[in-house]
Amino acid sequence: MNADGFLADILAEPEALRRVAEHHGAARLERLLDRPRVLFIGMGSSRFAAMNAVADLRSRGVDAHAELASTGLPQPPSQGTVCVAISASGSSAETVAALRRHRRRSTVLAVTNAPLGEMAALADMSIDVLAGPEKGGVACRSFACTQAVLALMRGVGADRIRRAADAVQSLIEERRVWLDDLAGLAEDARGVWVAAPAERFGTAEQSALMLREGPRIIADACETGDWLHVDVYLTKRPSYLLLLHSGSPYDQEVVGWRAERGFELISIGTPVTGAGGAVAFPGADDPVVASIAGTVVAELLAAELWRRHPI
Repeated sequence: MNADGFLADILAEPEALRRVAEHHGAARLERLLDRPRVLFIGMGSSRFAAMNAVADLRSRGVDAHAELASTGLPQPPSQGTVCVAISASGSSAETVAALRRHRRRSTVLAVTNAPLGEMAALADMSIDVLAGPEKGGVACRSFACTQAVLALMRGVGADRIRRAADAVQSLIEERRVWLDDLAGLAEDARGVWVAAPAERFGTAEQSALMLREGPRIIADACETGDWLHVDVYLTKRPSYLLLLHSGSPYDQEVVGWRAERGFELISIGTPVTGAGGAVAFPGADDPVVASIAGTVVAELLAAELWRRHPI
């Protein structure tokens, strides 16, 4: 992995998202999920992308789940199941093994950045996320493109993927307005915590991962409502920094704790009244746009911290 390549991969995200919208937008990928049960399997970033997709599908009454490919108690294959195996590399050992359990018993779809890889060869159908090679060695652009493909598979229109690309472009072009100050806060903090609504929890998980995987700092994620029950305790200690992906009905309760304890709180997306600062982007009120673009804030922060403190 390398910092320069990581930043280059981030800067290329808008183009890659527009490529996904152009190539897959008219393909009616949503028909691929037309089964009583949809099971997503993957590891790391791949599962995080699936978590956002599952939240949307379940809200529509679909029996959908995101499963760690490494689980020792996997959901069983069946004729009525669509198994969506996700792996940017196309060769994650745990995901390939899980795919083999479902092969010829469930309908197996591979979502991958390696259309000629092992996983694609085993699946009934392979969907290329079209992210291209990631020179930084970090799954950032492929995460954005995977989210875009999974959105199209759920019936989201290509125009919303283009709006997400525009939002990412806006964050990239305006980063010097907010990035230096945010990086300074992160340098002074003992870690960076990230919260997001349950329906976009995968975005929070990916955001925290980017900070661990790039500059190798302490970072973790929590669902916003659950933060009030499990992570609020950390604010008793000094130098606590929270990145809050806005949109939860519990945002203001988090802000209330900030008023009481004085920790650093930066909102991402639609500005939150009472936060210490905000990183806004167009279209943040659209959950698809927010899911894809929101992670770019942590990616750019990670790239800047990695540049300042090479490892």
